[in-house]
Amino acid sequence: MTVADVGSAWAARRLAQGLRWMTGPSLSVLIFHRVLPQPDALFPTEIDAARFDRLMAAVARVYDVQPLAQAAQALRQGQMTGQLSGRPLAITFDDGYADNEEIALPILRRHGLSATFYVATGFLDGGRMWNDTIIESLRATQRKTLDLAPLGLGVLDCDTLAQRRQAISGVIGVIKYLNLQQREDALALLLDAAGRPQLPAKLMMRSEQVLSLHRAGMEIGAHTVNHPILSSLPDAQARSELAEGRDELQRITGAPVRTLAYPNGGPDRDYDARHVAMARDLGFEAAVTTAKGVSRLGDDLFELPRYTPWETALPRWLLSLVMNQKITGFKRATALAAPRPAGA
Repeated sequence: MTVADVGSAWAARRLAQGLRWMTGPSLSVLIFHRVLPQPDALFPTEIDAARFDRLMAAVARVYDVQPLAQAAQALRQGQMTGQLSGRPLAITFDDGYADNEEIALPILRRHGLSATFYVATGFLDGGRMWNDTIIESLRATQRKTLDLAPLGLGVLDCDTLAQRRQAISGVIGVIKYLNLQQREDALALLLDAAGRPQLPAKLMMRSEQVLSLHRAGMEIGAHTVNHPILSSLPDAQARSELAEGRDELQRITGAPVRTLAYPNGGPDRDYDARHVAMARDLGFEAAVTTAKGVSRLGDDLFELPRYTPWETALPRWLLSLVMNQKITGFKRATALAAPRPAGA
């Protein structure tokens, strides 16, 4: 066989792999956070109960919904047939909001669907996520401007809903990547600037609600204790966040916690190869990110992408979900079919 023949055979195999990747079964994973009882004027695109009900009715008709751990096991075993035939999809929720159990669970059960709930245990039983402190402070403040110069934001206008949305985005962008103590200090500064408004204290689940989800047949997944940016922590502290969050959820449910969601979830920015290795070493079976895309046979089970369309009209929402599958498949197929690198 000549060198040219070997090169042609290699190219043919790669092209075949690419075509299989583009046309074969793929796993879509949806990511949600809250399901509000009513639309929110401050965040009109946020999912509310009526809209979530319409989405889940459509998902139940179109997709084969599986818990994330079950879908990952099928990927691991190369079984994208049978239980993952057709259009496999997993539904996930991050953080551990009370409305997940109060509002989302009855809707999921009505449509015969399962979901995986990733819970940050440090906010259970009366805690509040740091980002919600920002949102609710800016929602509730009676002041039309906030002096946040110490955070590098200057004086922010807060007179209209649009200005408050913009201010929330700016403050979250600054505080997100601070370490835990710096984050607490920045939140205290914000609260002072906002006039110390009274904030809701029951946004997150109670432990018994986590147990309720488990008993309803939902999967409970780990999401650390304090929802830190893992890449900002010393390795020992990052490992402790992963392990202690999992262990507390196992104590609450009395069942193994098999999967993990990296906080914030941006590959190489919010977590990296060290944290993937930690997850494997701690015995997790799979982990999800916030990178867009879909998963197919052979993909890394510890960096599964997730994607939820933002469109409000149901037909456009479904089309966007399908296009995410097709675009991801096309990009992967194109990469696989690229010319052979020199020396490969």
